[in-house]
Amino acid sequence: MNLAYIPSPSTGVIDLGPIPLRGYAFCIIIGVFVAVWFGNKRWVARGGRAGTVADIAVWAVPFGLVGGRLYHVITDYQLYFSDGENWVDAFKIWQGGLGIWGAIALGAVGAWIGCRRRGIPLPAWADALAPGIALAQACGRWGNWFNQELYGRQTDVPWALKISEGPNRVAGTYHPTFLYESLWCIGVALLVVWADRRFKLGHGRAFALYVAAYCAGRAWIEYMRVDEAHHILGLRLNVWTALIMFVLAVAYIVISAKVRPGREEIVEPEASKTPDAVEAEDAESGEAEPVEADADAEADADADDAPKTSGEAETAKG
Repeated sequence: MNLAYIPSPSTGVIDLGPIPLRGYAFCIIIGVFVAVWFGNKRWVARGGRAGTVADIAVWAVPFGLVGGRLYHVITDYQLYFSDGENWVDAFKIWQGGLGIWGAIALGAVGAWIGCRRRGIPLPAWADALAPGIALAQACGRWGNWFNQELYGRQTDVPWALKISEGPNRVAGTYHPTFLYESLWCIGVALLVVWADRRFKLGHGRAFALYVAAYCAGRAWIEYMRVDEAHHILGLRLNVWTALIMFVLAVAYIVISAKVRPGREEIVEPEASKTPDAVEAEDAESGEAEPVEADADAEADADADDAPKTSGEAETAKG
């Protein structure tokens, strides 16, 4: 019998009148706000405009949510399309089920669209947002605690997670893999911030470091989980995904450092323009016409003040 353990919430939903507040969704929302807030601070420090990160996130977040859900449904299709299962549940995102791999992949597509519309480089934006994404994942993992899901093997360690009896789960104490991953993600964020300051990472290398560091932790944490999953050569599918993504991220860091060393000096062209440059552009666009009108008015005034002819003078005398 365990004398110390982490309790699970009795419910993952709090009813605020007619509005249900779901713990899983709340953790995801908090994570998004943290990522945008921290990403904005880093973007401004790099020379970008305040608000640009949020503007691009408007594209990236919806794409990311759709991508995360698609990855989960495709890789765990048996939960929704097997005999006796209701395929409509595939749309019930509030019940849990977001794959970070799909979220990052499709979220990057949305970010690319947003960056292209603003005329800024996607790698620079991704570098600014990288540690914020790790912190967002740290927040989001607590949604699994609310849903009592994605825990590890049974254990009697003092920090074990107590799971209650329910659908597809057996009461007991298990490794809190949600907590392991949350703490790991915080460490990844600190690593990226430190490495970025120390080595001036640019051209997407800070983001690649985040990917590599996260995958290194996800591989061993995923190996501890006991929820149903597809296996390839004895390893869970997500373990293989983490290993492949780790290799690709490290390769990108090495190749990118040789091809494009250093970091971008200008991350947002509009933010780097001087007032003189802005005035020059305004003049070229025809906004200087009022100045010409003022010059014409001055010429007319000078003509009125010019000496009158003798005829005009005699008329004045008469």
